Amino acid sequence: MGYPSIERRRVLAAAALGREAGVPGPDPGSGDPLHAVTGTILDVSPHLMTIERPDGRADRLIIAPWATVWRGAEVTPADLSVGTRVIMRTLRERKVVERIWADIVRVNGTILSVEGRKDLAVELDCGPHRGRRTVTIPYRATGRLQVRHPQFEPGYLFDAIGIRQDGATLVLLPATSQPTYPARAVPSAPPAYAGVQPRISGTATWSDAFDEEERGLAYPMVERADAACPDAGVSCAGLPYLALGSLLQVRNSCTDRTANLPIVACGCVAGRFCDRCVECGTSERGRIVELSPSSYVELGGELVKGCFNVQIGLG
Repeated sequence: MGYPSIERRRVLAAAALGREAGVPGPDPGSGDPLHAVTGTILDVSPHLMTIERPDGRADRLIIAPWATVWRGAEVTPADLSVGTRVIMRTLRERKVVERIWADIVRVNGTILSVEGRKDLAVELDCGPHRGRRTVTIPYRATGRLQVRHPQFEPGYLFDAIGIRQDGATLVLLPATSQPTYPARAVPSAPPAYAGVQPRISGTATWSDAFDEEERGLAYPMVERADAACPDAGVSCAGLPYLALGSLLQVRNSCTDRTANLPIVACGCVAGRFCDRCVECGTSERGRIVELSPSSYVELGGELVKGCFNVQIGLG
């Protein structure tokens, strides 16, 4: 998902501003590190799993007795099959698995069309860099979705979590509550960004549009020309403009875990959601970062919950 030369951009930006280039990665003061591991299952038993990593390596991991698995619902490791794509939260240098999300996807964007009577086919505009996606909402999930997404109409925003199945995307859970306004009517940001603010509070979410195992984030307020993203620069949060490659210090206010992460993409879709996260108290309004799945998991986030309260500052 990221743009080329992100590392070079970060180093040049630090030199131009007369500051040291920060070091990407978790803050050592955040406690025992969590590691996200992704891959495709080659073999699985109740206690062991062998996966093929994105680089082609085979990796064997121990499944902890307390481990939980989600694939549309809570299942057991034995319910998973060969060929399933997984992202896992691991301990002890990536060798012990304690949480597995199987074939998980997240789709968000602007509704273009809704078709069907029972099972619904929803076409979404996911932004200029993600294109259009068509998802299926099974009849059994429509009630749950519409409780938090009452406006199943073109022009409104949509954000949901589901699974890949037989080449299709099945949406099963609302990731957040739907904003009440159309996608093109995002509330205005505060009059001006107060540059003296050391940290900014808001909501962090995740997206499956990143490369596998990528660590980084998408940020709404990047220069449009710099990011080749005509929809950039929209947010109801008071955010400063930053360049691709800038390093942000991201702190999960719910787990107190912190990491330095580079801005690797334009977060124009996230910027249109002027909502709050209520995972541990109520966040300030506005999505201020959209994390890669690996970064989200390593900061202590639960993928099926969709968000956590966050504070960001320059890394």
